[in-house]
Amino acid sequence: MAVYALTGFSLVSLLSFGYLSWDWMKPSLVADVATDPMEKSLPPTFTRPPHIIFILTDDQGYHDIGYHGSDIQTPTLDRLAAEGVKLENYYIQPICTPSRSQLITGRYQIHTGLQHSIIRPRQPNCLPLDQVTLPQKLQEAGYSTHMVGKWHLGFYKKECLPTRRGFDTFLGSLTGNVDYYTYDNCDGPGVCGYDLHEGEDVAWDQSGKYSTFLYAQRVSKILASHSPKEPIFIYVAFQAVHTPLQSPKEYIYRYRSMGNVARRKYAAMVTCMDEAVKNITWALKKYGYYDNSVIVFSTDNGGQTFSGGSNWPLRGRKGTYWEGGVRGIGFVHSPLIKRKRRTSWALVHITDWYPTLVSLARGNLSNVQGLDGYDVWPAISEGKESPRTEILHNIDPLYNHAKYGSLEDGFGIWNTAVQASIRVGEWKLLTGDPGYSDWIPPQTLTNFPGSWWNLERLTDGLRKSVWLFNITADPYERYDLSEQRPDVVRTLLMRLVHYNRTAIPVRYPAENPRAHPDFNGGAWGPWASEDDEEEWEGGREPLKSRNKKKKKCKICKLRSFFRKLNTRLMSNRI
Repeated sequence: MAVYALTGFSLVSLLSFGYLSWDWMKPSLVADVATDPMEKSLPPTFTRPPHIIFILTDDQGYHDIGYHGSDIQTPTLDRLAAEGVKLENYYIQPICTPSRSQLITGRYQIHTGLQHSIIRPRQPNCLPLDQVTLPQKLQEAGYSTHMVGKWHLGFYKKECLPTRRGFDTFLGSLTGNVDYYTYDNCDGPGVCGYDLHEGEDVAWDQSGKYSTFLYAQRVSKILASHSPKEPIFIYVAFQAVHTPLQSPKEYIYRYRSMGNVARRKYAAMVTCMDEAVKNITWALKKYGYYDNSVIVFSTDNGGQTFSGGSNWPLRGRKGTYWEGGVRGIGFVHSPLIKRKRRTSWALVHITDWYPTLVSLARGNLSNVQGLDGYDVWPAISEGKESPRTEILHNIDPLYNHAKYGSLEDGFGIWNTAVQASIRVGEWKLLTGDPGYSDWIPPQTLTNFPGSWWNLERLTDGLRKSVWLFNITADPYERYDLSEQRPDVVRTLLMRLVHYNRTAIPVRYPAENPRAHPDFNGGAWGPWASEDDEEEWEGGREPLKSRNKKKKKCKICKLRSFFRKLNTRLMSNRI
């Protein structure tokens, strides 16, 4: 009884502090006023294919931008969003590889075989080679295409590399996370290597340069060497603000009053990234691209709350299918937008950028079959209704099955132990284990009481495997309506069944020891030969690998222990 009293008190305290006072329907906390005197003289439509700059940030939380009421300074992003169109009904995927694969292919994970987890550095796996990528379609339309930043779509053989998937140039990392200065990445004890590449070569000479600055400088260099008369596509996939939490000291000093050390470092990284975007925007104007450009800004997944990120007031975090894991920060800034300085509530998903940008580029989509994305430019530029009415967040048959799920709980048509999530109209359904389900306030208070949200997590879901929310009326996912509306649950389960019939088998092969950087000169990079391909396509390890005796079994056991521990932590089982 006392615990419930504490819960109510904490929630009221939060309301009094203003943490829950943010108006979900309020368009902006920053005045939507254009400050560029040239804005009014710019043409409302474009007469030639626009330059496209797509900026993707890593692990930036929903709350971690100025116009969402954050304590983190993001003046550039706030201004670009205020002068463009803010996407407040915008969805991404809960982790890295899935979001990037859906951006590049315009297809759900179930249609690329990447519906489980991420692509690990030592897996013989990559974005399916039969997929025609976004940059390849833009190349067909006459664009120069460039990528700067994090790839994370596989690299076990050269055909998987960015320069073989549609990009003319590439500077960045191939794995999921690296040191911001040294570019080292360890995939377990003793399995470490360098990961910064220029094209298909290792960029040893760039070590020591802070990646956020390095990537922004490379974008400026690309713009300076290209003609604004020719269309260009630049995909800027910042490493920021993924761990490790590293930032130049001068940015950390700005947040010295923050009591939470992780939050302080994280905030510094966000502000540093904001300044990098400022430099990119400045370069667009300096070199004559801006007037005919479209800048898209997107996060890749929800923020990691124990690493400084905040998705407040949404539920959940990175790696979960709660709104905190899949609702992203997104906006479009362009002089070519017809209705600027507004907030859009049109339903948009990261798969939509593929057909939208190819259409903007006047490319040909008639020969691309099976896209899950929609052209949402009319909804963004003119305020028309979005053609999208539903989103399959994912179906992952390999994820830990929920202990209390069953086919019976799914009306005999769906096993609710399977992790899956879908949104249809205003309704959102989750089955299986959706992941860590807390509501976590911004980590600016060093000793903030945690009773109220811990209680909600502990008393909600221990014996459940189905949740239903009216996500329009209840964006914070506080009121589960699964028992009150079994008719809606059944309807959405039928949609899951429909999608599952179109799914291809999961591709999640075993790790191969030949991927170790020690066999590649100390760097992560392609390691498979063409002779190996038949073996891996068949779902087996290479013969050479299978015939080798196991070595370093102690390290293997230790690595396995840490991986299992991490899995248990992420699935909230300890």
